Amino acid sequence: MKNRSFALLLACACTAHATPATPVIAATSATSATAATSATAATSAASATSATSATPANRPTLADCDSADWAQVLQPAQAIEAAAHWLDRQHLRWPGTGQADSSYALLHRADGATAASRIQLARLSQTVAAPRWAFVDAGVDLQLPQAALARLPALLRGELTLVESGPAGTVRRSSALQIAGALDDLYAAAERLPDLGATPGRQQTRFVLWAPTATAVAVCLHAGPEAAAQRLLPLRPDARTGAWSAQLPHNLSGHYYTYLVDVFVRGTGWVRNRVTDPYSLSLNADSRRSWIGALNDKHLQPPGWLTTPRPRSRGTNNTELVIYELHLRDFSVQDDSVGAAHRGKYLAFTQQHSRGMQHLAAMARAGATDLHLLPVFDLATVPERGCTSAPPERLKQAAADSPEQQTLVMTGAASDCFNWGYDPFHYTAPEGSYASDANDGAVRIVEFRRMVQALHRVGLRVGMDVVYNHTTASGQKQRSVLDRIVPGYYQRLDATGKVETSTCCDNTATEHTMMAKLMIDSTVVWARDHHIDSFRFDLMGHQPRAAMERLQRAVNRASGRHIHLIGEGWNFGEIADGKRFVQASQQSLNGSGIASFSDRGRDAARGGGCCDNAQQTLQRQGWLNGLVYDPNPHAQAEPVELLRAADLLRAGLAGSLRGYRLTTHDGTVKALDRIDYAGQGAGFASQPGEVVNYVENHDNPTLFDINVLKLPPGTPREDRARVQVLGLALTAFSQGVAYFHAGVEMLRSKSGDRNSFDSGDWFNRIDWTFTDNGFGSGLPPKKENADFWPALQPLLADPGIKPTPADIQFTRDAFFDLLKIRASSTLFRLASAEDVQRRLVFHNTGPAQQPTVIVGELDGRALPGAGFAGLLFVLNADKQAQRLELHALKGRDYRLHPVHLQAAAADKRPQHQARWNPTTGTLTVPPRTALVYVLP
Repeated sequence: MKNRSFALLLACACTAHATPATPVIAATSATSATAATSATAATSAASATSATSATPANRPTLADCDSADWAQVLQPAQAIEAAAHWLDRQHLRWPGTGQADSSYALLHRADGATAASRIQLARLSQTVAAPRWAFVDAGVDLQLPQAALARLPALLRGELTLVESGPAGTVRRSSALQIAGALDDLYAAAERLPDLGATPGRQQTRFVLWAPTATAVAVCLHAGPEAAAQRLLPLRPDARTGAWSAQLPHNLSGHYYTYLVDVFVRGTGWVRNRVTDPYSLSLNADSRRSWIGALNDKHLQPPGWLTTPRPRSRGTNNTELVIYELHLRDFSVQDDSVGAAHRGKYLAFTQQHSRGMQHLAAMARAGATDLHLLPVFDLATVPERGCTSAPPERLKQAAADSPEQQTLVMTGAASDCFNWGYDPFHYTAPEGSYASDANDGAVRIVEFRRMVQALHRVGLRVGMDVVYNHTTASGQKQRSVLDRIVPGYYQRLDATGKVETSTCCDNTATEHTMMAKLMIDSTVVWARDHHIDSFRFDLMGHQPRAAMERLQRAVNRASGRHIHLIGEGWNFGEIADGKRFVQASQQSLNGSGIASFSDRGRDAARGGGCCDNAQQTLQRQGWLNGLVYDPNPHAQAEPVELLRAADLLRAGLAGSLRGYRLTTHDGTVKALDRIDYAGQGAGFASQPGEVVNYVENHDNPTLFDINVLKLPPGTPREDRARVQVLGLALTAFSQGVAYFHAGVEMLRSKSGDRNSFDSGDWFNRIDWTFTDNGFGSGLPPKKENADFWPALQPLLADPGIKPTPADIQFTRDAFFDLLKIRASSTLFRLASAEDVQRRLVFHNTGPAQQPTVIVGELDGRALPGAGFAGLLFVLNADKQAQRLELHALKGRDYRLHPVHLQAAAADKRPQHQARWNPTTGTLTVPPRTALVYVLP
């Protein structure tokens, strides 16, 4: 991999509470079929409105709606690879070299008891121009005869096999087909469907499901979340869009439904799937039935919902964002100032006098703008009723370095209440385990909205972490929704038709029209109807840039305001380097205004990379934790590595801009895209709003924990806290989006856990009393961390490492001061690359620099909101005070930033130990200190 930063490999939430690898499907006896369909009859069946798969004995009944079997095999079929592709409705490509004397045909079976019909294909002498399918290996390009085009809808509803035959009719090879190209071409009008899902009106309810390859669709209707089905209503297909629909003359709000979809599944056969709606707005407990309701219904609106103001951003540019990333359950499950019934729930955020809400309100006053929640859409792996949690009383009794805690936690992991949530089930419904009643679809919505409303009232916009790059399951697994409705369409497939899993789960294909539409329609609902203000896209680089740009326009238009978009732009997997499309990745998003996370400054600050093994982690220190200047016993570094790290940090502070010019450690002036970072350019963005800066997020060890491994073991507690503040300052002073993980301001530890996605409440807890940071909670879960146990065990047992309440509270208060400093001036939030190049200058650069000190000068003249004529920010990572000669700044009347001069300032060193001498241009900086000077 060219990019070492695909931290997703450490966040494979889809493996938690895993569903069985082999689906449990009930088989029914195949009924006898009529004689083989003639070509004439097949042509007459081309109208999709006449589609039907069910003989009288096979037609669905109410019993199918309530059966314990969620799928029935009506007629089985053999498994076969799908190596050939539909390029569009008429053209096919079969990779590989066909023999010169071969002929090619499609064999079609409408059902398992009917003889196959044969359609002869023309072999083309020239390759079909199909840019979308450029990644498909060269081979034989084929054309469907014009006369067969009218049959295509019927063909796609059955079993299709492409065969290559010799002159004597001997089959030389055969393949099934990947169908997305044909469906997107044939049913292009489906992209404009306005009402997929269930839509109740005053006197009617309409159901619309896109299922172009289905042979029959019906909807099961239930009066309540547990009630038996009271009606089975067949849907009718539309030949233009491939959607099926039905309408009842009743408002069914509050009712529940599932679909029965009869469809051919490659490798399984003709199947009747009972499945929930991909466009579900809510569900009953454990997502077994979709809920019917209108999101503008007054009963779903908390008091003041339409009048509570959404906090305004300081502008539409992403650089205005100061984001706090938080897991919903972590926020309150251990907070005894929240009522017991609301802990770990949406309604915890309505407890405005709780310790957690008081902290969030204080952050908003200091300068935080957005709270980003880890996934809160409907998740697959948390039981929504009866989930458990390991008893904290037993956990607290074990030693700080004991394996007992992780044993107890992981024993109950399959049924516990915790998961990060990167296991999407239904993209547009709130998660039920966070509601007070998961079985009532309306309750989820009302309580989710009350949470959003409460956060808006304390001045924080609300962002969501969304995961459209994969599904929890595909194929015929029970938790597969999309693939059981349109098999082989929504998931991204490899060269043989298997689902790609580079994201650690079953990848979706957002390059396909209707998967992109689902993603866009879903985010529109969250932004317009639930008042979500911003989105963070998990593994955004697996999605097309074009789809993300359409999404940006759609959410802005629907909500009537600018919705900020950020995401993980990592470049890896089957779509790496633009193999299938122009990605929404770091290197490809420049100019879009959509921001991607930057690993440049992160890795330089922390040391090493996201996926280092135990030995590498100990050896590869970073600028923050002692690289060269304070080596730990395992360190292996040359002095030049510290110089390079300082250059990368300057690149990050300058917004990782491609064209920003910096004097590097070797004395040359280079644009940032010419400075090496792991074989890539350090600069990748066109504008500062396209970069997210951070030193810690939910992935990987926390900053405190990585510093436990990398700092010398004898580092005093107070210095560990100061190193943490330096990391926070790197983010606060950087151009671009400032992104902070919940708890980073309180030295949060997960006891060394590198991947806590399924590690329960114990290893993920947050203490809003600011007395315990979580370090020394036992050895972290063995599955993800066993290789680190030998290094961690003596450190966890060392009483000199765990911070005191005073250390935690110092870090928290220093964080607030940094937020205030960033908020005080638009110089820390420059909107354009031109402004960054013109206004930001780094001093103490080149071969003669002191690389443990970074000095940046910002020119505030004629800049609206600058607040000062200029700023000078300084970060000294060294254990020793540093004295710099900055001759270019002689005569400047720099004074400490007003925040440093407050009596309540957390860090008193700037007041008492920092010195600026304008006569000589001499700057003295205390050890492990971040500070800012201003020009009045």
